[in-house]
Parts: sequence; structure tokens; C-alpha cells
Amino acid sequence: MKVLHLLASPYFSGPAESLTQLALAQRSLGHEVSIAVDRKRTQTSAEELAVPRLQDLGLLADVGLELSVKSSPLAVARDIKALKSITADVIHCHFSHDHLLARWGRKKGTTLVRSIHAPRSVRRLMPVADAWTVPFEALKRPFMGARVMVLPPLVSDSFSPPASRAELRRRLELPDVPLVGMVSTFQPSRRHALGVAAFDELVKRRPEAHLVLIGDGERVGPVQALVKEKGLSARVHFVGYQRSEAFVRWLQALDEVWVLGLGNDFSARAAAQARAVGVRVVGVDEGALPRFADVVVPAEATAVANAALLPDRRQVTLERPEELAARVLELYGPSGRSS
Repeated sequence: MKVLHLLASPYFSGPAESLTQLALAQRSLGHEVSIAVDRKRTQTSAEELAVPRLQDLGLLADVGLELSVKSSPLAVARDIKALKSITADVIHCHFSHDHLLARWGRKKGTTLVRSIHAPRSVRRLMPVADAWTVPFEALKRPFMGARVMVLPPLVSDSFSPPASRAELRRRLELPDVPLVGMVSTFQPSRRHALGVAAFDELVKRRPEAHLVLIGDGERVGPVQALVKEKGLSARVHFVGYQRSEAFVRWLQALDEVWVLGLGNDFSARAAAQARAVGVRVVGVDEGALPRFADVVVPAEATAVANAALLPDRRQVTLERPEELAARVLELYGPSGRSS
């Protein structure tokens, strides 16, 4: 079966990482799979561009699509025309822009699937689709009567517990003390200011603790200023954006991850990745976080601090990418049941 995924974003962040794992797993099951992404925006001051990563993996679709929310009306018309010339068994869309293009551009007989990655993408009037995926159970309600499944985050086998956390910390020049981390782009929805306030309360009880902030983005400067204002600079580590194996190592080095807000991916991928490497998770009640968190707390500094660095853990089973890919192929319909 030939599957074309559409993702109108130039960044390897948010849904792009799980989508890549899905495509790789679908390909491992014997299908021809590629991903088209935004080719208009080629510069970024934060995060990582998707095109080089997908090229390295052999997943980048070179099908003549600009596929950008920044496209002119003429470029949108060209994309619709280009889609009409593409032969695929399934077009699987991941953002609203993709969905609109595929609704009008797919060839007759091509199955159209839409993945919803955040609640804000659900609108009263949306283009039709043959099947849907959503990131958490409650979001299935608007699609009752349709073919719909919950699609959890796909976590690669590279996310596994470290052989020696102490040795890993030594290599990363981190102190071998209780380490809490936040793993996300610095933007308002991720509540880094709340994390700093909670950490400020935590160190009054656990003065040996340190905080590791992994990521980049527009709010790095204000968060650094807040850390300095609270006198926490010696205890808070800003390590920037980390990719691939380096990201896994930084995550493995932590004792606990705080996920205090979600962006454009409500599947709670960071929480699932943390669990996969053996790290405890404290999360707020958003999206799929209750599924993966060891403890769910209100978005309040005292509540986060009170829940931090405790021994209680939950047993959570993470599905392998191949298992999830097989279920998605079933969702596609009869053509997805065999390669």
C-alpha cells in the first residue's frame, strides 16, 4: 500500500516526531510510505527543521507540494493541482491546512485520513474524512459514528533506561543530585514560569535538587531572568535544544520530568518518552498526560512542588511503534490489512 502523510509544518517538533516513527513502522510492515512537509519556510530561530531529518531517513516526499500555511492563494491552487496527479492508496493529513488541500485534491478512490493532534483543531465544520485519529479518549466524542481511534505517541526503541545514570551525569557534567527536568519549547503554553516557581518551593525542602531545562524558543530570555531574580541560577541548567541521541541522554539523566502544559501535540509524547527511559512524570490534567503521568496535579506551584521527587510510581505499558502502526493500517480500511 502507498501512504502519503501531509504535515504543513517545517519543524521536527510537535506531531512530527511521532509521525516519523509511525511512517518508519508502517514502512517496516512492508508499505511504501513518505511524508510531505512545508517547503516554503526554510529558516528557523528555534527548534529543528524537518526536511534534513526526513531526507536522512529516506521518508521525505518530493511531490511538488509547497504545503504551507504561509502559501499564497495561487500556491494553494498549485498544491491542489499537484495532489490530483499523485497516486496513493491513503493520504493521511495531520494539520487543518493539509486536510483542506487533500479534501479537494485527492484522486478518486484515495482514502483520506485525518489525525487531530490538539483540541483546537476540532471545529464544527471540517472537511470530510474516511477515518480519524485523536490523541486522547475524550476527544473521540465529536467523531462518534465515524471510524476513529486514539493514537498514542510512538516512542522509538532508543528511549530506554541508562546503564548507569550516575555515569551519564558525569559525562554531561551534571551533579549527581535529585534532578528535575522540563522538556519542551519555551512558549507560554508550556508554563516554564510555573516550573521555576514550583522549583523555588521545592528547594526549600530539597536544597540539593537541581532543575534542567531542555529546549529553546521565544521565552528562554524571560525564564532566565526569572531564575536569576529568584536566586536559582546555580541550581538551574539551561541546556538548549537537544536532538536525536543527545536528547535521549539528557532525558535519561533525570529523576523526574514535569510536563506542565502542552502545545500542538496533546498525545503527551514527552511524558511517554520519559516513562520509556525510567523517569518519573508529574503532569497537569491536559490531553493524554493523565495516561502517562505518575501523578496529576493542578497547574499551581505548591501542588507541583508537593508532588515532586516522591517514590510513588504507576505501571504504564507503552505500545511498540509496530503495534500502533498495524492498528492505524487497520483504520485505513481493507487495503491496510496486507502489504
